[in-house]
Amino acid sequence: MDKFDIDSEYKRVHSQYPKSLTSPVIGITANYRDGNAAVAEAYYASVLRAGGTPLIIPPYSNRNALFETLRHIDALLLTGGADIDPRYMGEEPDYALLHSINPKRDEQELLLARLAVDMNIPILGICRGMQTLSAALGGGVHQDIYAALGDGLLAHDQEPVERHVATHGVNVVKDSLLWKIFGSETLAVNSFHHQAVSRLPKGFVLSATSPDGVYEAMEAVDGRSIMAVQWHPESFILNEDRCMIPLFEWLVGEATLYRRSREIHSQIITLDSHCDTPMLFAQGYEMYERSETALVDLHKMHEGGLDVSTMVAYLKQGARDADSLSQATRNADALLQGIADRVERCGGEAVLCSTPAEVDTAKQLGKKIVMRGIENGYAIGRDLTNIERWRKQGVVYMTLCHNGNNDICDSARGNGEHGGLSLFGKEVVREMNRIGMLIDLSHAAESTFWQVLELSEHPVVCSHSSCKALCNHPRNLTDEQLRAIASKGGVVQVTMYSGFLREEGEATLDDFMSHLQHAISVAGIDHVGIGTDFDGDGAVIGCSSASQLLNITRELLRRGYNTGDIEKIWSANWLRVMRSVQG
Repeated sequence: MDKFDIDSEYKRVHSQYPKSLTSPVIGITANYRDGNAAVAEAYYASVLRAGGTPLIIPPYSNRNALFETLRHIDALLLTGGADIDPRYMGEEPDYALLHSINPKRDEQELLLARLAVDMNIPILGICRGMQTLSAALGGGVHQDIYAALGDGLLAHDQEPVERHVATHGVNVVKDSLLWKIFGSETLAVNSFHHQAVSRLPKGFVLSATSPDGVYEAMEAVDGRSIMAVQWHPESFILNEDRCMIPLFEWLVGEATLYRRSREIHSQIITLDSHCDTPMLFAQGYEMYERSETALVDLHKMHEGGLDVSTMVAYLKQGARDADSLSQATRNADALLQGIADRVERCGGEAVLCSTPAEVDTAKQLGKKIVMRGIENGYAIGRDLTNIERWRKQGVVYMTLCHNGNNDICDSARGNGEHGGLSLFGKEVVREMNRIGMLIDLSHAAESTFWQVLELSEHPVVCSHSSCKALCNHPRNLTDEQLRAIASKGGVVQVTMYSGFLREEGEATLDDFMSHLQHAISVAGIDHVGIGTDFDGDGAVIGCSSASQLLNITRELLRRGYNTGDIEKIWSANWLRVMRSVQG
């Protein structure tokens, strides 16, 4: 062995610093037996060969330490080992079938996997790791494939054949992520298991099977960077066989994007200009609780790296007699107060803001931020003083109408009653200009749109709209409208409502990104942002709640946008218009 020169190595390491910091950290779960934690060399050797920095995670039950570990890794590698205890899936164990179970490891890794999914951390599961993911996320696991599937199975445990030797093939699903990684419909793999996934978790698809039908790989199809394989791809590298390194390169690549996205979110303000979460107040929603139904809460904002959620007091268009209008105003007051109350009950972790300066300060203090808007000018009735009253209370914008005409203007879903703005509507526009409230033209008819742009002395916004050129919906904006808003210094916030993104089928994150990029190409990078419409039916596959908003930044990075552009899209454009309008 060559002599190890500590002085030379010390100087060499420091000469590369901080370049060494660019390698993402891959957390690797450790096996546990006889009171000791251990991990096979092949796992961390494969991570190193793929360009990652391995970090071993021993089995422990301290919940705070689990969270802290997840905050400091960029991807998670769930390794092979002992059987999954079927009791964690609500099944009675058959100990004649089970080889060995380890509750200490099961309990940690099941929780670790679910928390990592919540935090959008890229995950690769290997053998037991595939079964762990299935069990953690609501899937199933065969206690023993030979007992469950009968005769005729391949030998899925190749002992004593060496671990780096492939003993059977798997069939890869065409166009799956696994297929894209390897570019092949068949792979030669090794095999060391008698348990296997029996039922896929929700949001996953099968990406490979062995010839006997055993599930050999699965992957997430809802925007999460999660893949799992039943074989042991790490073993090949110890024989200097790189055939499986593409899997680890995929993991390291996703970890790099995840790390960079988190860094960007820590440096910039991320702002969603429209969510309808107050619609859930009647169901007992509290912002500080992790909700099973709401798409926006304090926990999901942290997980998705969202700083500012703009919650709106939404009013369905109703009758326009005096009593109905008075009730609409009272309903808006109640919702606006309800937003403030729920922020107050967050115990200082969230604050209400109504100006860009307040947002800047809150971001520096590490607070989550709520701004308030009103969706549907129906709320003011015929009383202009409500506009100033609400602005003084902190309301930052008002959407002039919703799905139906009101006393202010015609809606995109209306009958053209006013021919655009009514006489009262023109007074509303002037008053909103005077007191510094953003005019929101989402939902407005084209006639209303053009008249407001001509009348308003300030830039206008569309808080949640998409592009008509890509989806011919009356609520969407034409390219001419996109250019017009930009020419007046305004901003269009692209939304995630599926029906505005594609005419048929359920929309995906790619559909949303197509609209976002189209808006940028037409209006310019300085005039486009994001308004999800979460909890108002806004959500897409790949970004289904505030917890997945980090995925937008990852996609922007994939498409070559720089940090400055990403900051403009996430908040700078919207905040610039706020400053201009508020004076």
